[in-house]
Amino acid sequence: MTTPEGRGIGTASTFRILHVSTGNVCRSPITERLTRHALRDRIGDPAGCGLIVESAGTWGHEGAPMEANAETVLADFGADASGFVGRELIDEHVVRADLVLTATRDHRAQVISMGHSAGLRTFTLKEFTRLVRAIDPTTLPDPEADGVVARAHALVQAAAALRGWLLAPTAEADEVNDPYGAPITFFRSVGDEINQALEPVVTALTGVPAHR
Repeated sequence: MTTPEGRGIGTASTFRILHVSTGNVCRSPITERLTRHALRDRIGDPAGCGLIVESAGTWGHEGAPMEANAETVLADFGADASGFVGRELIDEHVVRADLVLTATRDHRAQVISMGHSAGLRTFTLKEFTRLVRAIDPTTLPDPEADGVVARAHALVQAAAALRGWLLAPTAEADEVNDPYGAPITFFRSVGDEINQALEPVVTALTGVPAHR
């Protein structure tokens, strides 16, 4: 199936989230696996509900494992780090993605520069969080009646519409710093930052708040 913009997708019943960083061994693996972990906590198997979560790197270490400190961070959250394999970002990843969330504005610019009508569905993670917080969840499709895939598509459209109206307080506010080569304490601070940014996003996607 192909969208009106010419972007191919596997099926109308799926929604692909692509997390992008530089090497695909630190930030994007953490974000990918924390997203899956949070989704599983809310709705069970995300793939069973049509949500597919992936990651890649603009200078990705193809076939590489994630950094050991990144695995430790995921273990801290009880998230599964097993089976991860690094990927270098290619056109196919962007073509198939319904939402691209990047670590920094530079990554966002690189994804958009690849074309594929990516501009309206590519945000930095923290930018998307900021926009999602401003969206009234009652204006989104009901996940029970319409499904989380329909809700996810509507959420991306609503966030894109807000982007020009709701600006970041500072340029750095929409970025997640690179912990590559840093000690575990810095990795953990980045993990906390990512986890906090994901919480409202996953809540908005699923309509289910985090378990307390």
